[in-house]
Amino acid sequence: MKHIFEQKVYYADTDAYGVVWHGSYLRWFEMGRVLWCEANGYKLQELEAQNIVMPVTNLNVRYKRSARLDDILEIHTWISEFNGTSVTFKQEIYNNGKLYITADVEVVAIAADTGKLYRKMPEVLATVFEKECLCQV
Repeated sequence: MKHIFEQKVYYADTDAYGVVWHGSYLRWFEMGRVLWCEANGYKLQELEAQNIVMPVTNLNVRYKRSARLDDILEIHTWISEFNGTSVTFKQEIYNNGKLYITADVEVVAIAADTGKLYRKMPEVLATVFEKECLCQV
């Protein structure tokens, strides 16, 4: 399932020239992953209560165009790969139908109390990641 949401570019998202600062895109990608999880029935606070947190371990971003102040962006998020241990979210940002930014974001599950990596993705997450990855084929 692809999750899509809109985000207006505010002054605080830009540099002195009214162009979106590169780090703002990372915040919107994070929002996209959180909203994807929520749309699939997982609130991050509930996962943390189950001793599961999901940090980013690898991030590959390609900047193609620059967004500007007051643009309305669309952030698209979906699962592109799941190998049993990590999941890769594919994310794209569009403005007026044009692709501006792409990212591949790899995430793992670790124990909240110890910070140790789960050797296998906890079942509560693995089931949804497997299903979503198959839907993308």
